[in-house]
Amino acid sequence: MISRFNVRSAALTLVAPVLAIVLAVGITTVVLLVSGDEPLETFGYMVDYGFQPRTMVLTLNLATTYYFSALAVAIGFRMNLFNIGVDGQYRLAALIAAAVGGAVTLPAPLHVTLTVLVAVLVGACWAGLAGLLKATRGVSEVISTIMLNVIATGLGAWLLHTDRLAVAVSGSNNIGTKPIGPSGQVPGLHLIAGTEVKVYGFVVVAALAGIGFHFMLNSTRFGFDLRATGRSESAAVASGVNVKKMIVGTMVLSGAVAGLVGMPQLLGASYSYSLDFPTGLGFTGIAIALLGRNNPLGIAFGALLWSFLTNSASILDVHQISKEIVIIMQGVIVLSVVVAYELVRRYRKSAEQRRVGQELAATAEPVKG
Repeated sequence: MISRFNVRSAALTLVAPVLAIVLAVGITTVVLLVSGDEPLETFGYMVDYGFQPRTMVLTLNLATTYYFSALAVAIGFRMNLFNIGVDGQYRLAALIAAAVGGAVTLPAPLHVTLTVLVAVLVGACWAGLAGLLKATRGVSEVISTIMLNVIATGLGAWLLHTDRLAVAVSGSNNIGTKPIGPSGQVPGLHLIAGTEVKVYGFVVVAALAGIGFHFMLNSTRFGFDLRATGRSESAAVASGVNVKKMIVGTMVLSGAVAGLVGMPQLLGASYSYSLDFPTGLGFTGIAIALLGRNNPLGIAFGALLWSFLTNSASILDVHQISKEIVIIMQGVIVLSVVVAYELVRRYRKSAEQRRVGQELAATAEPVKG
């Protein structure tokens, strides 16, 4: 039988994101009114366009990419590590993986596996540098990962040259790595009727990654040590946890997942890393990880919401409405959800204290005169 306390706790968990979304809609409504646009019509345009079959596929595809990015950030967050370098990690990983994938010809399963494995290893090694710097020299991972982002950008620009890893793209001024052959491509899935656009096949890998993240955190010694170190480093040390080893291991794992961020696009659509490969996904992952409270299921809902808003904004230009209104809404959602979760946490803590006090009072023996 489910207790009243458990039901209330579950309800409080849902209250924070709902309050954040309501507040974001309210503030966005005010901005629309000030700019002279009709809020109900604007939201109506976004909802109608967002639920068209083609837009739903695009939303799911973008959410798959966002999910990997947010998951990589969440791994670090669970140990109080701020891996702000996901952007550089996934771009460098995608570039080198694309070059390797385009240079070899293997049977389909081996070809895809090799490309993904290269991306994971590059992302893990790049993030591991920040972990080593923190564990051995005490360098803040925020500073080191920002610097590594800059280095990754410069290194990627140097590698993506026709004298090195790139080839000219016929019919355009663009350059990119040699295209990955059919054996190295991940076929799409027809999950939504009424459109020829396919869902990235990598959505299955994203789901498995979320399940694996949950299992690792809650059913393995590494996950326990990670959570323990994140809550109290001194207590973790007292219980025998090697904190330096955990820092390096967590950053390596975060970088490995970051290496997967570019794989849905690379293996499911572009098949080459070129100058127009998507950028900035790592920073979006930070916002989504905060929105989803570093929980794999919460991150999934956050990724879908963020992707829905991003894709539905495309229709606003048609109606002469500034699509930057969506950026305002996304920013307000992140700020609101942080505040809302803190308010709910304080309320829950106060409620638990009252409950414990009432139980102690009810079980206490009456004092005899």
